[in-house]
Amino acid sequence: MEALKEALVNHGKPEIFNSDQGSQFTSGAWFDVRVDAKVKISMDGKGAWRDIRLIERPWMATTYECVNLNAFETGSEMRPGIGRWLSYYNTERPHSKHGLLTPDEAYASRIQPMRIAAEMNP
Repeated sequence: MEALKEALVNHGKPEIFNSDQGSQFTSGAWFDVRVDAKVKISMDGKGAWRDIRLIERPWMATTYECVNLNAFETGSEMRPGIGRWLSYYNTERPHSKHGLLTPDEAYASRIQPMRIAAEMNP
């Protein structure tokens, strides 16, 4: 609950909150915080795979390629370890979905035409 409230305060309210149907995400208190913040709720379930697919793939890669391959003994070890891996994932690791570009390269190549158009049409 603390992490959810802190995230809403520090990062603002998202349009939609995607989660699975685990008990921590379906408790009354957790649900009430999201409803009070007027955040739409989407839960993974039969036929709803599309709701969370954008986070499931990177999370699975993080689990298999970082967490499972490192012997993190404490949270203070794990945090920078995952941070380094996420940096690698975004800046160095090519992704077949992006035509073997990194996520950063794919993002930059999509944004550039929008920046040019915005500069031409102030």
